[in-house]
Amino acid sequence: MAGEPLAERSYNHIAFQISDAGFDTYTQRIKDAGCEMKPERSRVDGEGRSVYFYDFDNHLFELHTGTLSERLVRYKLGNKG
Repeated sequence: MAGEPLAERSYNHIAFQISDAGFDTYTQRIKDAGCEMKPERSRVDGEGRSVYFYDFDNHLFELHTGTLSERLVRYKLGNKG
């Protein structure tokens, strides 16, 4: 992203889909790069896994296993799952 760093952080973010098999590898790469990661949040079973992290300009990114469609179906099912 071009321009000045963001003055403050928000939950606005850019999400990327990754495979579940690559989740641990990507998470380690983010840690190795020294990016600040947000704490994991609780999830419902079947929702997939996410890692949220800030770049050095305060942009928030998400790497998520699964698709948005799968996630929305899972939310609709709630605890009926």
